Amino acid sequence: MDTIASILHRALIGQPLPAPAVVLGLGAAALVLVGFRPLWRTTRMLVTITHEAGHAVVGRLCGRQLEGIKLNADTSGVTITRGRPQGPGMVATLTAGYTAPAVVGVGAAAVLGTGRATALLWAFLVVLALMLLAIRNLYGLLVILVLGGLLGAATWYLPVQFQGWLAYLLCWVLLLGAVRPTLELVGSRDPGSDSAQLARLTHVPQVLWTGLFLLVALAGLTLGGWMLLGATGLVTPLMQLGSTA
Repeated sequence: MDTIASILHRALIGQPLPAPAVVLGLGAAALVLVGFRPLWRTTRMLVTITHEAGHAVVGRLCGRQLEGIKLNADTSGVTITRGRPQGPGMVATLTAGYTAPAVVGVGAAAVLGTGRATALLWAFLVVLALMLLAIRNLYGLLVILVLGGLLGAATWYLPVQFQGWLAYLLCWVLLLGAVRPTLELVGSRDPGSDSAQLARLTHVPQVLWTGLFLLVALAGLTLGGWMLLGATGLVTPLMQLGSTA
């Protein structure tokens, strides 16, 4: 009981918001992780996990049965749900993948604005634990176990300040990482891509679905970045500087 109480205390206690320079620095670090190709091959797995979790959660909310999730060594993934092959539920399930990182990133930014960085890390850890139950391949199992272990160790052993930095870094990675896959989807000829499947289901051109994914990703980056910087008090001086220019 004492251990549970300690975990809850650590998770729910508020922390001071980092300085604006730290938030900007972590954003720059996330930009390197997403923009530098050798690092992106590792970072992309975080985005893929969020992508597949989006399919799974929305699929279940639409009444579909979750068959399983696979994460592959090439950083791709697949979520298998069972239900009607057509209709609004299937459309919503397919749409949720590429939009999930931006939506989760904005939600994470909102939580960070309240000073609950450790609570956000624990929320991510809970999601990984739940996702573990749905993984259906060995590589995916290893990825979730390693990430969960690292995140669990960070929430337990890292000083509170560094936990906050980690939470901000992950948030920036999701916001920035939501954009790159959608850009890579532009011009894709993969008949199995989400946008291609949506085009067949809805008879709406694939390019419009890809444009929607990109619009959501850019809107999420703009809103989430504004929230992260606004909570530190950086946005107001910038606005005042712009108004006097």
